[in-house]
Amino acid sequence: MGMNDTPAGDRLHIGLFGCRNAGKSSLINALTGQDLALVSPTPGTTTDPVSKAMEILPIGPVMLTDTAGLDDAGELGELRVQKSLRVLNRTDLALLVSDGTMPPGPADRQLQAELERRQIPFLIVRTKQDLPAFRRGEIPGAIEVSVNDPAAIHRLRERIAAMPVSGAAPEPFICDRLVPEQAALLVIPVDESAPKGRLILPQQQVIRELLEADIPAIAVRDSCLEKTLAAMGDRIQIVITDSQIFGRVAAVTPPEMLLTSFSILMARRKGFLEQAVRGAKALDTIVSGDRILISEGCTHHRQCGDIGTVKLPAWIREYTGQEPVFTFTAGNGFPEDLSPFKMVIHCGGCMLNEPEIRFRRRCAAERQIPFTNYGIVIAGIKGILDRALSPFPGLL
Repeated sequence: MGMNDTPAGDRLHIGLFGCRNAGKSSLINALTGQDLALVSPTPGTTTDPVSKAMEILPIGPVMLTDTAGLDDAGELGELRVQKSLRVLNRTDLALLVSDGTMPPGPADRQLQAELERRQIPFLIVRTKQDLPAFRRGEIPGAIEVSVNDPAAIHRLRERIAAMPVSGAAPEPFICDRLVPEQAALLVIPVDESAPKGRLILPQQQVIRELLEADIPAIAVRDSCLEKTLAAMGDRIQIVITDSQIFGRVAAVTPPEMLLTSFSILMARRKGFLEQAVRGAKALDTIVSGDRILISEGCTHHRQCGDIGTVKLPAWIREYTGQEPVFTFTAGNGFPEDLSPFKMVIHCGGCMLNEPEIRFRRRCAAERQIPFTNYGIVIAGIKGILDRALSPFPGLL
């Protein structure tokens, strides 16, 4: 996978924030070398966050996001400001952009305080250095640039690359628990909810990790699982399945063979597997009327058999014998106030980066709301959670 194919969840997210007409859109165009954002002298031209994937060496793949002005006014302006601030939830590095011909305003100071509170690394960028009214040296440590000066933009890229924002390396999916040369069998259903002509991201990423570890990755449809197990016998060390067919796969997989799901492996990769195991226990306390949030990190067209909005609620009603109330969110539409909910059931989070996952987990922890994921809940409902966690002993 090349850098241009790097998933959004594995990119460094850089957000540009500041007041209207500070030069954010011009700056992101200069950084990307493209006319990504609409530029106009009229304040408030940018109304919604606009993102662009690119590479900044030596960092590698990044996602740059331009945001609306934090000093926007009126009812619509306040909505734009809230959208801009939500970008902070997925920001690894912030560029606080201010008009260098003007002194810093209250919105600039408030944003800096918020970045410091959240411990988000940031750089202060003073724009319009080429104008006669530019106030040189007004903010110690700020980077002073003109978008018309390629050398200044190059220096900014170098400062971005030098920022300590890499964070901890992600957990592996599974290869550290397996031995080389012995195969992993991946069970991938091809049904009405499967994307046409491609594998979903967790399947691609697990296959790539297995291959890099010299572990043969064999992919089959669930209809071919039994024949493949019979033919390969003890040459298979683990079966990894889509969570929605956990029950069928567990029924034909030998009990001595490791078994888990892509969703569980993604939770491990994103660092919340232990929290998800603890959170799943809340399902046994659900009563009719309790509100459950089912949240996905991506947006896609809902099919008639959609796992998040159709299958999972049906399984929960059957398992609990109760009638909870379900709320569904997708993409960036995650509520910050989780107090109305009895529990949160999240997808694996393959399309979300580490800050966004951490933000959602923190929202749940602050309200003491159990936070779990699809694969863990489905395994529990099917009565095979101990088997599904067999590669990771000690979690139950």
